[in-house]
Amino acid sequence: MPTITKKAAKKAARSAKKTKTPHKTRTPKCPTGIAGFDQISEGGLPRDRATLVCGGAGSGKTLWGIDFLIKGATEFRENGIFMSFEETVEDLYRDVASLNMDLQGLVAKGKIQVEHVLLERRDIQESDFNLEGVLIRLEHAIDAIGAKRVVLDSIESLFSGIADLGVLRMEVKRLFRWFKEKRVTAIVTGEPGQGTYSRHGLEEYITDCLIFLDNRVYEQVSVRRIRIVKYRGSYHGTNEYPFVIDGSGLSVIPVTAAALDRLGTDKRVSTGIHSLDKLFGDGRRSGGYTKGSSILASGTAGTGKTSLATAFAFARCRADERCLFLSYEESPGQLIQNMSSIGFDLKPMLRSGLLKIISTRPSLFGLEKHLLELHKVIAEFKPSAVIIDPLTSLVAEGNPHEIESMVTRMIDMLKSRGITAFFTSLVPSTSQNFMSGEIGVSSLIDTWIVVREIEEEPSRRRVRGLYIVKSRGMNHSSDIHKLVMSDTGLALVPMPTGPRTKGRRDAPQAQGDDSTAET
Repeated sequence: MPTITKKAAKKAARSAKKTKTPHKTRTPKCPTGIAGFDQISEGGLPRDRATLVCGGAGSGKTLWGIDFLIKGATEFRENGIFMSFEETVEDLYRDVASLNMDLQGLVAKGKIQVEHVLLERRDIQESDFNLEGVLIRLEHAIDAIGAKRVVLDSIESLFSGIADLGVLRMEVKRLFRWFKEKRVTAIVTGEPGQGTYSRHGLEEYITDCLIFLDNRVYEQVSVRRIRIVKYRGSYHGTNEYPFVIDGSGLSVIPVTAAALDRLGTDKRVSTGIHSLDKLFGDGRRSGGYTKGSSILASGTAGTGKTSLATAFAFARCRADERCLFLSYEESPGQLIQNMSSIGFDLKPMLRSGLLKIISTRPSLFGLEKHLLELHKVIAEFKPSAVIIDPLTSLVAEGNPHEIESMVTRMIDMLKSRGITAFFTSLVPSTSQNFMSGEIGVSSLIDTWIVVREIEEEPSRRRVRGLYIVKSRGMNHSSDIHKLVMSDTGLALVPMPTGPRTKGRRDAPQAQGDDSTAET
């Protein structure tokens, strides 16, 4: 009997271990090109497999499929087929024309082929049902333009005549298996049933990927949501995500835009008020806000929040940096006129292109659209500072959870791009304290300034007071200073000593959990 040496035994063991350990492979992905969706799906839809996109009327199923084909043809050089069982080719052209989707132009170039299949009653009868005719026509279209993407709209129209669930399951499996054999990435749209994602309740179990679209109305505002219900062989985001449909197609907005991996910095940017700069820091370096941080100025009406924001914008433009000013209460002309009375002439900044003012009513559209528009403007204008005045105007446009989520995404997006963000927040006159205007995101704010009304004695004259609640990463003054406005600008002066100065309410103590050491 032959003997096995120790060296040979170790070699055989290593070989056996390699054989038993399977090689890990990632599920091949087909990027959709739809903004935000490829992020939450970890790369896109499963390549060469079928995805079922379900949703009620008006949820965006057809547009989702068309956008998938258009992005594939224009961004990834993958031709596509759109097979419709309900809308004609002319109807589809007309439906997407208002969304700047050049479907007709891509069809003319041979990048996309649109097929309208008119199904007669005899074609979908259960006794005579046969997918062969549809598959032959689909195969001919795929081979004609070398398509890699296919959209079928909708599966209910194709299988509406089948009542036997056993036959239906076999035909759906046959259709999905055919896509795999043809090596095309397919989207099949469907309608939800009673308590199920699909009309028959079978398709959702057969498909490799299931996406559910929802269009709901809250407080008279329409809100669209998307959720990846299942995705075989791949990790994916499981939450509901808002998405919008606009002139650029579809856009999904993830809850967070970046991980918490931003590097810190000790760079400072001026507040635009020399005396306010001195309240930050320890005197050994120039004061001001931390570059790329988030600042909140809260207070009641008429305390100077917009003036503080304008001073910051004015300083950024004078430093030859671009600044975006989003005003939810004043028009650009009104803002320019009002700020000129305190020494801030914004017209030269606007003409030079360093300052951009956008005014819109918060009720014009939902929170998601506001955030998406901010994404687009920032991508186009590329500012180093953004001002939102006031942030609380958006409060009435959603429930508290949605507001907090939207503000979190907004702050996260600005910080991830190194943009210094300045927010103003209106505190109701009936509020019990001056720190109620933080909208539940005080932990995300780096610098918090409160402005308030103060009544001086014995003159009983109304003045404005300012103090710093917190400022991360730097020392700051804890004293209340008088905010003085004049035709030459803003200034802070120490409050006079002597008799107690009365405020409309007692000044609250700064929260020590977020504040740094104070001078």
